[in-house]
Amino acid sequence: MNGATATPSGRLRACGFGVATLQVFWWTTLVATVALAGAAFVMIPLDWLPWLVATIVVVLVESVIFWVGIITVYLTSVQLGMRIRVIGIVCGWIPIANLIALRLIIRTVRDEVRFETAKEALDRSRAAQRVCATRYPILLVHGVFFRDSRLINYWGRIPAELERNGATIYYGNHQSAASVADSARELADRIRRIVEETGCGKVNVIAHSKGGLDMRWAIAREGIGAYVASLTTINTPHRGCGFADYLLGSIPEPAQRRVTASYNAAAAKLGDTHPDFMAAVHDLTQAGCERINRSIGLGQFPGIVCQSVGSRLLHATTGRFPLNFTYPLVKWFDGPNDGLVSRPSFPWGDWFTWLEPSGDRGISHADMIDLNRENIPGFDVREFYVGLVAELKRKGL
Repeated sequence: MNGATATPSGRLRACGFGVATLQVFWWTTLVATVALAGAAFVMIPLDWLPWLVATIVVVLVESVIFWVGIITVYLTSVQLGMRIRVIGIVCGWIPIANLIALRLIIRTVRDEVRFETAKEALDRSRAAQRVCATRYPILLVHGVFFRDSRLINYWGRIPAELERNGATIYYGNHQSAASVADSARELADRIRRIVEETGCGKVNVIAHSKGGLDMRWAIAREGIGAYVASLTTINTPHRGCGFADYLLGSIPEPAQRRVTASYNAAAAKLGDTHPDFMAAVHDLTQAGCERINRSIGLGQFPGIVCQSVGSRLLHATTGRFPLNFTYPLVKWFDGPNDGLVSRPSFPWGDWFTWLEPSGDRGISHADMIDLNRENIPGFDVREFYVGLVAELKRKGL
C-alpha cells in the first residue's frame, strides 16, 4: 500500500469561504436585529406592513447565508470533529446557546484555515529541497488492534505530509492482533518483499506502539537486520504496560474468553488470517515484555540507527475515549503516561525523545499517529515526523 498525495488547497478554499459566510451571517444578523427592533417602535404604530415585509426579507436572506456557510464548513472542516458538529446541531435550536455554538464553530474553522494555509505555504517553500527524500524508503508499522487501510489511514495525515516533502512510504500490512513473534514474521516477510521488488536495499522503519516490539523481534530473530537502516519506535511499551497486567488479573477468565472470541471473529472478517487477541495482550504486559527482553535483549542493533520517542498526556479529559478512561489508571500504576504507556517504558536505542509541550493538554498515544486528525496547540505532529525523517536523510539513510 503506497498511497498517493492529494493537495487540500481546494478543501481549504471552500472551508475559508464557509467560515467567511458564517462571519457575515453573524454580523449582518446582529445589525439587522438591532435595526429591525429599533424600526419596530417607529413603523409598527404607523404602518406595520413595510416592517413585516422587511423582517421576512431579512430572515430569508440571513437563512440562505447561514445554511450556505454551515453546510460548507460541515462538509469541508476536519477540525470541527464529531463533538463540535453535534454541539452545533443540538444547540442550533436553543436561543443564546445557538449563538455560542456558532462562535465556537467559527473560531475552530477560522483557526484551521489559518493553520493549514500556513502549512501549505511552508510545504511549497521547501518543495524543491525534498527534505524527506531519504536514501531508503520509509516503512510505517502500526500497533495492535488496527490494520493498514486505504480508507482510514492509521497514521492520519502524516504519510501524505511526508510524501509531499519527498518521502517514499510503505506500510507493514500485518495483522491487527497477534503475538510479537507472529507479527515479527509477517513484518520480516513484508520487508524482504519490498527490498526484492524495489531494489531499495534497506528500509527506514517507524513503528508505533506494539509495532516497535514486533520490529525488534523481527531484527533479532527473523534475520532482517541487513535490510533495516533505522528503527524509530513511537510510544512503544519496551518494558510493558502495568495497566495490561492489572486488566488480565482483574477480569474473570470467562469474560476474557468472550472478548477474545468476539475480537478474533471480527478481525478475521476484516482480513486477519490468524488473529490472536489474547497473545497480543499478554505480550504487552510487563511480564510479557520482560520475557521478550530476556529473549532478544533490550539493547540496540549494530549497524542500525535505533531511537525511540515517547509523549505525555497531562489530563484524562484531554484524551479521547478510551484514553480518557485509561489515563488515570495508568497514572496510578505507572506514573506519567500517554494514556496507555508510562514514561519508564518508552526509552530504547541510541536516542530517546520525550515530548511534553507547553500548555495543559499534552500528547496522547493516539495523537502520536494523528489518529484523530486534530491540530494540537503547541505540537504539530505532521511537522514532527517531517523533522524526524529529514534527520534520517541528513544521516544518509
